[in-house]
Amino acid sequence: MRKDYQIAGCKVVEGCSADAYPVFVFIEPDKDEKRYLVEDLKIDEHTLNSALDPDELSRLEFEPDHVASIFKRPKNYSGKDQFLFRTGSVGAFLFKDKLVLVLSEDAPLFDGKLFNKVITLNDLLLRLIFRSVYHFLEHLKIISMISDELEQKVNTSMENKYLLNMFTLEKSLVYYLNAINSNSMLIEKLKMNSGKIGFAPEEIEFLDDLIIENNQCIKQAEIYSNILASLMDARVSIVSNNLNILIKILNIVTILIMVPTFVVSAFSMNVKIPFATHEYAFWIVMGFAAISAAGLLALWRYKRW
Repeated sequence: MRKDYQIAGCKVVEGCSADAYPVFVFIEPDKDEKRYLVEDLKIDEHTLNSALDPDELSRLEFEPDHVASIFKRPKNYSGKDQFLFRTGSVGAFLFKDKLVLVLSEDAPLFDGKLFNKVITLNDLLLRLIFRSVYHFLEHLKIISMISDELEQKVNTSMENKYLLNMFTLEKSLVYYLNAINSNSMLIEKLKMNSGKIGFAPEEIEFLDDLIIENNQCIKQAEIYSNILASLMDARVSIVSNNLNILIKILNIVTILIMVPTFVVSAFSMNVKIPFATHEYAFWIVMGFAAISAAGLLALWRYKRW
């Protein structure tokens, strides 16, 4: 699927005209669209396929008539993902008079205040990468909130459900950290080749801000990942301890029931027993059972079992 945009009035709007910078977005391109990208726009077929691969690392390549770049972005999260946050790739092919974006799935690209003051195609490319970094930061905050909620549930849980969810979050953070580091390499290459690409001084300053934001994103992802990994063993022990406490309580309850049952069973044998003809035999037997249970309970508290 193809969508056409243009930079008009410092904004990215739908439509395309001859007097504006066109922006073409290809979402899951079909065979005809791939043929157009490869044969007409001279985009390398391997690079095009890499832009559709969610596991591809970010990179920057220079072609005769355009600059090819691939950067990572977080995919939209849904409840069906079971706490697994995934990453995707975006291919950005910068020509002198147009910008071509290739994605494997539909996603909002030009939303937010960040795209209200777009001037050039170079500026738009940097803002797209900046939006991806900011999107990662938003997801990291969500992961932190989910982790805190799961931690509270783990403290009272006696099953592995919430632990498995936390393991999935830890896996997501590894994916995110790898993707953000990959974007860092791309941004550094853009900085090194700013003159070759043709960045204006304002765009170079924006690129410096982008480097700072991405480094902060890396540090934040590392902190969340280290905290989650380091406390995972402790949380496993908490679940195991909760289960042990439950088993202990059940054993005590079982013993408390078993001792009075033994007393009553002893006086229920089909042989001659004391108090068989006593007027208050039933209450005497029940008293013995209650005394045995109370004695066992007192012993349990004295021993602090």
